Amino acid sequence: MSELLCMKGITKRYGNGVLANEDASFSLREGEIHAIAGENGAGKSTLMKILFGAEQPTEGTISLRGKPVKISSPRVATELGIGMVYQHFMLVDELPVYLNVFLGVEKRKGLLLDKQAMIDATRALCEKYDMPVDPTALCGDLPVGLRQKVEILKVLAREAKIIILDEPTAVLTPQETEQLFHQLRILRDNKHTIVIITHKLKEMKELCDRITIMRQGKTVGVVDVCDVDEQKLSELMVGSTVRLKVEKAPVRAGEVVAEMKKVTVPGSGKPKLDSVSFVARAGEILCLAGVEGNGQQQAIECLTGQIAYSGSVQVLGEEILGKSIRKIRDLGMAHIPEDRMTMGTDQRASLHENLISVDFDRNTRLGFLKSKHLKARSEKQLKDFLVKGERQTPISMLSGGNMQKVVVARELSQQPRLVIANQPTRGVDVGAIAFIHEKLVELRDQGCGIILVSADMSEVFSLADRIIVFHEGKIAAEITDVENTTEQQLGRYMLGVERMEAAQ
Repeated sequence: MSELLCMKGITKRYGNGVLANEDASFSLREGEIHAIAGENGAGKSTLMKILFGAEQPTEGTISLRGKPVKISSPRVATELGIGMVYQHFMLVDELPVYLNVFLGVEKRKGLLLDKQAMIDATRALCEKYDMPVDPTALCGDLPVGLRQKVEILKVLAREAKIIILDEPTAVLTPQETEQLFHQLRILRDNKHTIVIITHKLKEMKELCDRITIMRQGKTVGVVDVCDVDEQKLSELMVGSTVRLKVEKAPVRAGEVVAEMKKVTVPGSGKPKLDSVSFVARAGEILCLAGVEGNGQQQAIECLTGQIAYSGSVQVLGEEILGKSIRKIRDLGMAHIPEDRMTMGTDQRASLHENLISVDFDRNTRLGFLKSKHLKARSEKQLKDFLVKGERQTPISMLSGGNMQKVVVARELSQQPRLVIANQPTRGVDVGAIAFIHEKLVELRDQGCGIILVSADMSEVFSLADRIIVFHEGKIAAEITDVENTTEQQLGRYMLGVERMEAAQ
């Protein structure tokens, strides 16, 4: 394959002295699927934002088909045939698919929008790349797997030949991931070049041709996928040996630490939760699984006191209806929220302030904070959880994965009796994933109850002692024999193709 794109000597230095990339390089061959891998804060996303024109390099050059280019904005990148699909979708839920696909580049008849031309063009793209989506459906009504297809169709409608995808399988079922890989291979066969930012070793091995590995803002190597196994790849990413398999003692489930009885959460039509009942026990990891939007998020919000419901919710033996979030946490509950940006951190505060934010009242004497004690504790948390940042660094300056480590460090250091862990390793590098998994298992073995929500099937099967599967607001299955259940079987329950008779 011939070289399509080359980035050389890319350095990105921010005004506050943060060095995101240092003399980094990256090249693409036409018609390949290429992964960028590395620890959190390694500079992967910054390098790709530079390629897409969302960031400008301090130093370095970019050439496309042998000619130097200056990519000063995403618009310029689009004109050059470069598109990017972000992890957090940028769709207008109130608009139909075809208008989302052509938003900003609408087809017109004179001054009027040519609705039929856009519908026909969207349908043609769907057929060419085997992405079956109804062009007239409202985006807000689509499941997450189809919403991602709309994002890819947007890029294709702008005739992108280089497509960058950021963590594309983060919220997909195994079946949806297989479909996506099939579609990406079709794109490759049609002379598109794909770049994937991902932390999932198995997916890199299955899908990609080559992998660029980054560490501390620098490119440390490029490998052919056929030349490395998952263990070697993880060591190249982290720079040391990583334990990929979670070691767990047999489960010893104890007393009930959380219980939902006939809980219903209304929706605009069908209930978001429909008379759901289950228990979580001390000393076990209970996973709530399901395609995004099927009720597991509402179950977490009920348990953590964030939304109204009918029925009964008990946490550590107490009914929580009417209790404040502070009172629920004081019972002995810790909560790693799904959205680290809005729910997990205060973006205006430092790492230290975020780490101590949940227990000011427990660390005061005569109205004054125990500053020395809190400083020592936050420094230990940053070190223990491998956070790349100083105590007084604004948390807004951290990569998404490092922000997640701060949230996890704060919550798991509370000596909780119940942990609600909602996507605890999303966007986190392989070394930190192994560390967080070990911490969760350690707490479980100490008698803490853990309720896990994860879209990562490898994580589910590594950690879960029991799995409850949600579909359309109800429990579709309860799996107690996790070891003898396959990802495909779990995916069928998640998609509603099968239902376990014992489920409600």
